[in-house]
Amino acid sequence: MDGTPMDENRLLAEQMAYYRERASTYDRPYEESAALRALLTVVDELPVGGDVLELACGTGQWTSRLASLARSVTALDASAEVLEIARTRAASPTVDFVQADLFRWRPPRRYDAVFFAFWLSHVPPARLPAFWSSVAAALAPGGRAVFVDDGPLAAEGEEILADPAVPTAVRSLDNGDRYRIVKVFHDRDTLSRDLTALGWTPAIRTLGSQYVGTAEPPAAR
Repeated sequence: MDGTPMDENRLLAEQMAYYRERASTYDRPYEESAALRALLTVVDELPVGGDVLELACGTGQWTSRLASLARSVTALDASAEVLEIARTRAASPTVDFVQADLFRWRPPRRYDAVFFAFWLSHVPPARLPAFWSSVAAALAPGGRAVFVDDGPLAAEGEEILADPAVPTAVRSLDNGDRYRIVKVFHDRDTLSRDLTALGWTPAIRTLGSQYVGTAEPPAAR
């Protein structure tokens, strides 16, 4: 046993099941929201050159943009269903797709940037220090973490459960099936303080109901 509460493990398993079942409609928010499509272009302004590791790549909406800027992209996701779509959307000899549990996978090498869009909000708070430690371990000297996610304003469109042990939202599929997922709407200032406390040097800005950030890892000791 790893000491993780059983409820948290069940919640993460339900979250993974939701995204597997939702693969065919995963892109719907991008199709319906001009603001979300515009957000994709923020990649052009971010330090994502060289060799890039993308966590939770989903259907490859961000992967194809990363590939246009990077020397190579290693794109991870736990869902075979979304990876099948991503491999078609972002097919390139410079992109390598890997199916893996992001909480267990360890990179065999280091990268110039670790990028994750709409993943940080799905990491339970108790796992954040270990998550950020794993990101730091994946970065080459001079590398940075680069991330995009939902801020507190995005919570208005969610069904949030009251007072769970882990921040939780409920999502419904077209067939009516309902799934619980981890959903942490990080406030920019609080996230900046938390990262600073862990030794990172963050720079985070808000764009509408989302935030965009970069962070330099703690100095090696």
